[in-house]
Amino acid sequence: MAAQQPIAQPASPTFDEFLAGLRVEAAAKGISQATIEAALTNVERLPVVTERDKSQPEIVITLDKYLSQRLTPKVVATAREMATAHADLLRQVEETYGIPPNLMIAVWGVESNFGTFTGSRPIIAALATLAFDGRRALFRTELFNALQIIDAGHITLDQLKGSWAGAMGQPQFMPSSYLKYAVDFDRDGRADIWTTTADVFGSIAHYLKEYGWQAGGRWGREVTISQAALAKIDHGVPMRTGNCRATREMTEFRPMTAWAKLGVTMLGGKALPKTDPEAAVVRGDKRHFLVFRNYDALLGYNCANSYAVSIGLIADRITK
Repeated sequence: MAAQQPIAQPASPTFDEFLAGLRVEAAAKGISQATIEAALTNVERLPVVTERDKSQPEIVITLDKYLSQRLTPKVVATAREMATAHADLLRQVEETYGIPPNLMIAVWGVESNFGTFTGSRPIIAALATLAFDGRRALFRTELFNALQIIDAGHITLDQLKGSWAGAMGQPQFMPSSYLKYAVDFDRDGRADIWTTTADVFGSIAHYLKEYGWQAGGRWGREVTISQAALAKIDHGVPMRTGNCRATREMTEFRPMTAWAKLGVTMLGGKALPKTDPEAAVVRGDKRHFLVFRNYDALLGYNCANSYAVSIGLIADRITK
């Protein structure tokens, strides 16, 4: 019997062939030919983008180390200054969306250093690189959303720069988030998350509200959990499930009385407030937190516990 010949595998497309396929698909989605030619001609693959995708600090750095890097005296001082400087505008946004000013400022600070750095990489090239890489299929959809943003005249191609991951503007919205949540808060006819502070705060607040933030609630609090209590929690409280990695790294929600019985206390050893809502445990190496349902809205912005906890702590320090 003759030996079977191996079945030839189709060759992977080159980056130029990949771009040619994007042009065809973009046209089928209704993107104008002018935008397609301008945006998808002479696009260069950016290897640095792929490397950044593999080394995101929210993933590779521990929670405790991430917090020590984010919660610096300078960041807190600047956050307080910005909260005071924009107090009137922040109150207007809060009246519309129910998001507290200190939380908006914290997100703004972490995302773009209070609007001072929004990224310098060409969004189309970054998204095309990540889509071509193939490990995260969502970037292909985000690329078409970015083309739609250009096509609609929200921003010009040469101005469309941002992070390695394709996040844009002062709130660092992905293109899909811009199309869903960006708002024209100052009513000048354009949702400008790049240069208009009113639209920046309005868009951040709209995003958090749509992801479930309940007005008047809190994100959580830092607590003390002994090794003995951690062992009890590991044995008796299941972890959450879901597509978000951060939720799988935290426990299910339990009432405050349950955590008290397991040995969780306030910092300093005081008893947990019985009036607090049910909460889940987020653990670090040494620092631990009880987080409430509003915390999920922060994970909706960035699905990383290090990110969400840092937002909450900065927001708390603005008002202390």
